[in-house]
Amino acid sequence: MSWLDDSFRGKAVVVTGASSGIGRETALGFGRAGARVALLARRRDQLEAVRGSIQADHGGTALVLPCDVTDPGAVRACIGQARDAFGRLDVVVNNAGVLIPSSVLALDPADLLAMLRVNVFGALAVMQAAVPIMQAQAGGGVIVNVDSLAGRRGVSPLGGYAATKFALVGLTEALRTELHGSDVHVALVMPGVIDTPMVDAVEGNEEFQSMWPSSLNMPVSWAVWAIFAAARFRLVELSVPPGAGTLEKLASLAPGLADSVVHWMQTASAWMAGERK
Repeated sequence: MSWLDDSFRGKAVVVTGASSGIGRETALGFGRAGARVALLARRRDQLEAVRGSIQADHGGTALVLPCDVTDPGAVRACIGQARDAFGRLDVVVNNAGVLIPSSVLALDPADLLAMLRVNVFGALAVMQAAVPIMQAQAGGGVIVNVDSLAGRRGVSPLGGYAATKFALVGLTEALRTELHGSDVHVALVMPGVIDTPMVDAVEGNEEFQSMWPSSLNMPVSWAVWAIFAAARFRLVELSVPPGAGTLEKLASLAPGLADSVVHWMQTASAWMAGERK
C-alpha cells in the first residue's frame, strides 16, 4: 500500500475482531504502516501471535486487550485502556462479527440473538465508547464499521446474518447524521464473500455452496485495502468489490428482477459445481 505513504505512522488504531480474518490482516497492515495498534478479541493467544508479528516483522507497537464485545462494560474498559496507552484514538475499525447460516424458516432465535449481540450490540458498544473520546480530542477521528454486502441484500442461507448487517447499516447512517459537522467521521466498508475463517465455517452448508462457489471468494487484502482507503480519505461507504454496493442499491428499485438474478446465480453455481465433478 505504497499510496498510503506515512498517513498512519504514529496514529493510534483500535481493531476489534483482530485475532483472525479481516481483523487480523487489518491490524498487521496498520502495523506495517507504522501505527500503534490495540488488538481486541476474545482469544488472547491469537492476539499475542498478531502482536508478535507486528513487533517482530514490522517493528511496530501493539497492545493486546482481550475483550468480548457483547459486554459493554468490558468494551468501555478496553477502549479506555487503548486511549490511556496511546494518548488518543485516531481510527477504530469495528470489525468483530459472527455468521451462523440458516434458512429463515429454520432459523433458531438463539442463533439470531447470538449474531445480534456481536454484529449489532457489540458494534454499538464500540461506537458509544470510542466516539466521545474522539469528540474530546483535537482532530477528531474515524470509525470504520465493517459491514457486508448482505447488509444491502438478503439472500438465503444468510437471512439472519443479513438482518444484523442491515441493522448495522442503519446505525451507521444514523450516527453519521448525528456527527455531521464534527471532526468524527463514520465510514461503512461492505465486503462481499472474503476468503476468511468465518466463510470457511459456512462453506459446508449446501445452500451456501450452491449460491456461491468458493472459487469466487475474494482475498482478504481487498477488504483491508477498502478499510485503509475509508480511514485515509474519510469515505462514506466503500463496497468490495468496488461498485457492488451501488448495484445492490439499484437492485432494490426492482426487487423482483434482483430475485431472478439471484436464482440465476444459484442455478449457474450448481451447474459449475456439476461440471467440476
